[in-house]
Amino acid sequence: MKIKAWVLVLVVLYCISLANSVYGMQLFGGISDVDGSENSLEIQNLARFAVDEHNKKQPNENSLLEFNGVLKARQQVVAGLMYYITLEATDGGKKNKYEAKIWVKAWMNFKELQEFKPVGDETANASS
Repeated sequence: MKIKAWVLVLVVLYCISLANSVYGMQLFGGISDVDGSENSLEIQNLARFAVDEHNKKQPNENSLLEFNGVLKARQQVVAGLMYYITLEATDGGKKNKYEAKIWVKAWMNFKELQEFKPVGDETANASS
């Protein structure tokens, strides 16, 4: 009986591994790209939500960001989905890149901006 249980476990693990490699399935906890995120209405709305929430926390109304578009999005399965969205927004006439981390639990109609920060220029950081 123990041998049958081990064989069953190995078969299940093999199937999961095969499905992951063949179909690109995301395992729980892993971060994966959201295909077509630049054109996804859902991702665009989440990015706008992030900019709006960020603007609500700004003490100076003159430094509010204006959303321009989504550059890239990734997601992670948690208790819901965690989205990592790289977006472009205008700040005082200058376009900048930002990374927003948004937690969504669709079944509870819940979304929360976890983090919003400017994306640094890697080439500038590497030379300093």
